[in-house]
Amino acid sequence: MTALNPEESVQANPAADATAANVESSGSVPAESAQPANSAGKSRWRIFNDYLALTKPRIIELLLVTTVPAMLLAADGWPPFGVAIGTLVGGALAAGGANTFNSYLDRDIDALMHRTENRPLVSGAVPPRHALILGWTLAVLAVIILAATSNLVAAALGAAAIGMYVLGYTLLLKRRTPQNIVWGGAAGCMPVLIGWSAVTGGLAWSPVVLFMIVFFWTPPHYWPLSMRYREDYAAAEVPMLPVVSEDTTVMVRIMRYSWLMVGCSLLLIPVAGMGWLYSVAAVLLGAGFLWQVYVLRGQVRAGVPRPMRLFHGSITYLSLLFLAVGVDPFVG
Repeated sequence: MTALNPEESVQANPAADATAANVESSGSVPAESAQPANSAGKSRWRIFNDYLALTKPRIIELLLVTTVPAMLLAADGWPPFGVAIGTLVGGALAAGGANTFNSYLDRDIDALMHRTENRPLVSGAVPPRHALILGWTLAVLAVIILAATSNLVAAALGAAAIGMYVLGYTLLLKRRTPQNIVWGGAAGCMPVLIGWSAVTGGLAWSPVVLFMIVFFWTPPHYWPLSMRYREDYAAAEVPMLPVVSEDTTVMVRIMRYSWLMVGCSLLLIPVAGMGWLYSVAAVLLGAGFLWQVYVLRGQVRAGVPRPMRLFHGSITYLSLLFLAVGVDPFVG
C-alpha cells in the first residue's frame, strides 16, 4: 500500500501567499509577522502527515470495509450506535498501532526498496523511538476502547490481531518463508471477527466464512503487487513468492486461492442465509475476479504480465462483495 507522501505538505500555497500580500498592503499587520505563523502551520501539518503515514491509513480503510458489513450482518440491520462507533475507532487504532510497529520493525527493509525508501522512518522525519511510543499508545488505546464500548471478546480479538501481524507476520514469517503473506495475512482477516463479536458477544459460522473469504483473497491480492515490485523485494532479501518462484508457478497458486475465495463467498449464502442481492453479487463479482486472474495467466504465458490490474481489481472485488454483505440484510 502506498503511504502518504511527506513532501506534499511543503508545496507552495498560493492562497496563503495572496492573503499575506493583502495584509501587507493594508498596513494592518506587517508581512513578516504573518509569515512565521504560516510556516509554523506548514511544519505542524508535515509532522502530522509523517506520523499518520506510519499507520498506513489506506490499509486501515480496507480493514474497516470488512468490519462494518460484518456488524450489519451480525445485527441483521443496524447495530447499536455506540457499539458501532467504538468498534470502528478501536479497530482503526488497532490497525494503526500494528502498522506502526510494522513500520518500525521493517525500516531497514524499507530503506532498500524504491517503493518505500521515502517513508518517514527511513527519511529520518520521525525518530524510531517516537514510532515505538506511537505504536504502543495506539495498541493499548484500541484494546481499552473495544473493551469499554463492546465486550471483552472483541477486545481480545483486537489484541490477537495486533500480535498476529507484529509477531506472526512481521517478525517470524515475512523474512523467512514465501508463505509469509498466506499465514501472516490472517491478521487482516480479524476485523470481521471483531465486528461480529462486538455486536453479538461471541462467534458463529458466518463470521468464520467471512474470515475465510478474506484469508483466501489475500494471496491473489498481494502476490500481483509482489510481482510488480519483485526487484525491490529481492534487493531487501524478502522471500515473497514471486521472488523465489517463476511467474507461472505464482499464477497456479493465485488461481487456486482465487477459486477457494469464490467458493467461500458462495458458501456464505446457505451458512448466513443471504438473500438475492448478495447471491447475485457474489456470482457476478466472483466471475469477474476469476476472469481477471485468467487474463493475467495469459499475459504471463505471453511474457507481458500486467499484475497491477489484478491488484487493483482485487480491492474493488472485496469492497463490492462486502458492500453486498452489508446491504443484503436491508433488502432480504
